[in-house]
Amino acid sequence: MSALFDTFWHGFIQASWIEQSATVLGLLGVWLATRQNLWNFPIGMVQVVLTAMVFAGQRLYADMSLQGVYFIALAYGWWCWSHPPRSQRDRLPVSRLAWTQLAGLVGLGLLATVGWGSLLSQVGDPMPWRDAFIAAFGVLSQWLEAHKKIEAWGGWIVVNITGLTLYAAIGLYWFVILYALYLVLSFVGMRAWWISYRREVPT
Repeated sequence: MSALFDTFWHGFIQASWIEQSATVLGLLGVWLATRQNLWNFPIGMVQVVLTAMVFAGQRLYADMSLQGVYFIALAYGWWCWSHPPRSQRDRLPVSRLAWTQLAGLVGLGLLATVGWGSLLSQVGDPMPWRDAFIAAFGVLSQWLEAHKKIEAWGGWIVVNITGLTLYAAIGLYWFVILYALYLVLSFVGMRAWWISYRREVPT
C-alpha cells in the first residue's frame, strides 16, 4: 500500500505544468458547463490543446487526435449555445432525447467503436477498443452537450469511468484526479440540468 501511495505521489508532484494546467482548466470548464455558462467552451478549447500535448508526450496518438475532434465539437457547441433558435429567444433550453433517439445514438456509438477499433488495431494501437469506445462516446456526448441534452451527462459518466481506469494504469496521476472529479461533476451536471429542464417544461 505504501509503495502504491509513493508511486502515485511522485507521479503527481512530478507532472508537467502542461498536465497540471490541463487538469485545472478541465475542471473549470466542466463546472461551467454544469452551470450552463458559455465560458465553458473557450476554456475547454484551451484545455483540449494542452491535453493533446500531454498525450503526444505519452505517445497516445489516438487520444491526441481525439482532442482535435473535441476542439471542433466545442467550437460547434459554442455556436449552438450563442445562437439559439428564434423560438427560444435569448438562450438554448435544456431538453431530452426520445427513447428511440437515445437507442439510435447508443447503437451508433457501438458501431463507431467497432469500426474505429478495427482501424486502430490495424495501425498498432495498444488499446484500440478502449480508445475507440472513448472516442465514439466522447464525441456523441460532446454533441449532445452542444444541444443541451440531459443525456450528455450519462455519456460523460461512462466515458469518465473508462478514462479513469486507463490513466491510473499508465501513471497520468493528475489525469486520474481530473477524471475522478469529472465523474463527480457529471453527476452534478446531470442533476443541475434536470432541475433546469423541469423548470422549463410546460406543465
